[in-house]
Amino acid sequence: MNARCIIGAACAALAIATAMPAAAHDPGDVVTTHFEQAIPNIPGKTLTAQIVDYPPGGASVPHRHADSSFIFAYVLSGEIESKVNDGQTQIFRAGDSWHEPPASNHVVSRNASKTKPARLLAIVVADSDEKALTTNIE
Repeated sequence: MNARCIIGAACAALAIATAMPAAAHDPGDVVTTHFEQAIPNIPGKTLTAQIVDYPPGGASVPHRHADSSFIFAYVLSGEIESKVNDGQTQIFRAGDSWHEPPASNHVVSRNASKTKPARLLAIVVADSDEKALTTNIE
């Protein structure tokens, strides 16, 4: 074998190895906290505003919300497919909203489109001492 063949084979192997992890699973979501503030007239409670960006085909892993959290969700753009607890799977479009009671299991939360991004605003009221607003369901 000459050097050109060895280098070519190494480059091909590297290209396959770096491409496979991206193709092996769906893209996720990006959660950005934009606001977090203790509620002055409700001691022990904090209000948090988060933006959840879903790329085309993106999805959140199934997760559980904190025991004390009450969530209001509002679709800013695109379409979000959601299922909370044992409820129906629903598609919400820009301008639609819903709420999630404390300690909900959010088993489906994803972009309903494979070609367009989607964006969600989540407003969370929870106990100020909650360590995590969500934990993955295994």
